Amino acid sequence: MNAVLSPQSLARTAGPAASALQAEGLGKTYGQITVLSDVALDVRAGEVHAIIGENGAGKSTLMKLLSGHVAPTEGRLLMDGKPIEFRNAVEAEGAGIVLVHQEILLAADLTVAENLFLGREIGRGLMVDDRSMNRRTAELLARVGSTARPRDCVGELPLAQRQLVQIARALLDDRKVVILDEPTAVLANDEVAALLDIVRMLRDHGVAVLYISHRLDEVQALADRITVLRDGRMIGTWPAASLGQREMAELMVGRELDMLYPHKRPTTTEAPILSVTDLSVDHGVQKVSFAVSPGEVLGIGGMIGAGRTELIEGLMGLRPSQARSVVLNGKDIKHRSVRTMMEGGLVYLTEDRKGKGLLLEEKLGPNLTLQALDAVNPGVVLDRREEQSRLQRVVADYDIRVRSLRLEAGKLSGGNQQKLLLAKVMLADPSVIIIDEPTRGIDIGNKSQIYDFIDAMVREGKACIVISSEMSELVGLADRVLVMRAGRIVAELRGNEINEENVVFAATTGGREGVGEDEHDDSGSNSLTG
Repeated sequence: MNAVLSPQSLARTAGPAASALQAEGLGKTYGQITVLSDVALDVRAGEVHAIIGENGAGKSTLMKLLSGHVAPTEGRLLMDGKPIEFRNAVEAEGAGIVLVHQEILLAADLTVAENLFLGREIGRGLMVDDRSMNRRTAELLARVGSTARPRDCVGELPLAQRQLVQIARALLDDRKVVILDEPTAVLANDEVAALLDIVRMLRDHGVAVLYISHRLDEVQALADRITVLRDGRMIGTWPAASLGQREMAELMVGRELDMLYPHKRPTTTEAPILSVTDLSVDHGVQKVSFAVSPGEVLGIGGMIGAGRTELIEGLMGLRPSQARSVVLNGKDIKHRSVRTMMEGGLVYLTEDRKGKGLLLEEKLGPNLTLQALDAVNPGVVLDRREEQSRLQRVVADYDIRVRSLRLEAGKLSGGNQQKLLLAKVMLADPSVIIIDEPTRGIDIGNKSQIYDFIDAMVREGKACIVISSEMSELVGLADRVLVMRAGRIVAELRGNEINEENVVFAATTGGREGVGEDEHDDSGSNSLTG
């Protein structure tokens, strides 16, 4: 058998080969728990190889094994046909393998340029050459379609721009294998298109690209071959041209899929449960009016930067805002804050579940009850027994898949984190639920469950407002869709008007192709009454 090469010797001796990276019988076990078993993978130079599977299928573990972040329990890796071992991710990067994580792993207090060159600064003698680093950073940011600037502080950038900075950092050096884990989860449509062009460019320059995504349309558009994982095992590898999106989804879940979205409900005729008039949010949203009724899903669409999240954060009192009136359950709320809105019956599920929604290092119980302490704290001391009892019911009711109830929230998969967040806000027994990006970074099986939970809420007489960048999600879920552009609502779609073409047209032009224009008064406000 060939001797195992170090990354340094491999970088000097590797020659051209069809296979850039191979895994043979790769597996990983933690104690008595096997999370990945017997994976055989062949990643070829000059191809996009997609890895798909539900949350918990083993995708992230496989990527960490391939990129040196975790050592395998069984099996081996080969580069250019020669066995290799990595002691850490630095050695893997030295051999030409880089993993772009789904989570943003940047230093928030540093500038964009400082993040890109962290640990590999350009210097002149004992001095750091900021000018050269800023110039190179600007080139890379333009290459990935980012609007960030080299001297911007990363912590002040929107989530989508931070992801593009992370991708730019991965492309700073020449790579043999680039692993992208859910790279478009926080990107707008135009940013997604730019990223997909980058992936194609890497492939055309002979780079092997491993692409992990829950967005099967992207997989279909990009991939040359597709490998499916399920329950920690490899199901197989197929030419991408041989699989449609439905076949991919069925291979992922191991069964035929029913319709992904619930059947639409009859149009509600009830009076609005929430009515907002002339809401303006500092630095973006201008005199927006809307309403939502019991038993209704109201969708809010638009491109990144249209003001969707800012609108809701202003409504919740999370941003400075002004409104002529906000009437919730018949009460005009004058002083809006998260507490007063929640006490009035409205809760908000943030798009940033890791940064703002959950305490990742805390156990599941405290995460569940944090917003509804009165329910488990009738006296001075928290009733831990009641907290655990509620957690057990929630885990069963919301199908949160955990090995232990004492697990930290950060160790849950994305889909299970989202279900925990949903259970957390529902513990307050709200009448209106606002969900920002309900299925971002979530696999198709968990998506279907989230949609069913939303459908069950509104059938019970609650109202739900869904903000989503996925056009198909708005079309499949919403009874009405409001489309935002430049801080205003430019279209309201109902019934058969709700389709992807009309949403995109309104979001990009401010009009509604084939369904007329919204009528605005001279002040720029609009009146939507449910």
